[in-house]
Amino acid sequence: MSGSGAVEVAWFGALCDDDYRYLGVPDPTLASSWQHCRDITLAAERNGFDNILLPSGYTLGIDSTAFAAGVAPLTERMRLLLAVRMGEMWLPQLARQIATIDQMLDGRLTVNIISSDIPGETLESAPRYRRTLEWMHVLRTLLDGQPVDFHGEFVDLTLDPPRASTVSGCCPPFYFGGFSEAAKETAAAACDVFLTWPDTVDGVAATVADMEARAARHGRRLRYGLRSHVIVRETSQAARAAAAALVSRLDDTVGAAIRGRSLDSASVGVRRQAELRETSDRDGYVEANLWTGIGRARSGAGAAIVGDPDEVVAKLGAYRDVGIDAFILSGYPHLDECDRVGRHVLSSLDHGPLTPLDPAA
Repeated sequence: MSGSGAVEVAWFGALCDDDYRYLGVPDPTLASSWQHCRDITLAAERNGFDNILLPSGYTLGIDSTAFAAGVAPLTERMRLLLAVRMGEMWLPQLARQIATIDQMLDGRLTVNIISSDIPGETLESAPRYRRTLEWMHVLRTLLDGQPVDFHGEFVDLTLDPPRASTVSGCCPPFYFGGFSEAAKETAAAACDVFLTWPDTVDGVAATVADMEARAARHGRRLRYGLRSHVIVRETSQAARAAAAALVSRLDDTVGAAIRGRSLDSASVGVRRQAELRETSDRDGYVEANLWTGIGRARSGAGAAIVGDPDEVVAKLGAYRDVGIDAFILSGYPHLDECDRVGRHVLSSLDHGPLTPLDPAA
């Protein structure tokens, strides 16, 4: 079981039009743009976060790869977690882009592998994950500086690696999430860090145990990350009030439309987030300090850790105790909550950039 030593704490870049003052009420000043997302990224670095997720969504916001290249020279310490969709770009070109951005960051790039449908295409889950697995294998080979001679179902490629290489000469760590059988097996076989969405502490523990067993069957070891929203205030009462205020202007019809427009709106993970909402109390809490109200107005990660600084740190510690090595946190509005988490939470955590395990068991 992992869960000792420093934990990586990342923020969320909100490139995918997911920033609000009141959920479901668009605010033009918070829309995804170069300026707004740049400001979030620089605030995360200023506040001491170790990494920042740059999400990818074709219909939602700006492009993650172009943004990463643009913001890289503006950062000095923090890593970037670049989300890329498998199958969306010609593989050799993707390898060159990743290597180039890693050079711009002096080796501080990490990669979030996305297996959602490519815009304009619908592919059933099983073949989509087979494609993802092939892409991950070939992409890692190229970024490790090795020639490719691969002839699979989706990739047919014989090619030397590009001259452009990462600073280390090796592939950056692959972060990956998914909850279907096909997704879990793909993660066990090919990722470095398995990402899960908010759940009860026992639910997260069960996910980690499941994935450790799967990885072991592949002769591999993984690290584990939790993607969650957070609402921290100086008192517990103020935090709960802030949570209630966040959804105080939400029209449930609008919330359903927001959830439905995501490319992963029908996934196993999204269904689990709905189950948590359905089993929560009248205020939306499914267990102490875990509030499911955010899921009323977004697909994907649909719960928040809510409380005063001690409660938030304790909740993160409880997840840490069951095997979580990294947190990807977010809050609304992202600039404001980034400052609060930096001020009230980061100083109480032993944190730093995540080092993937040697995958050999």
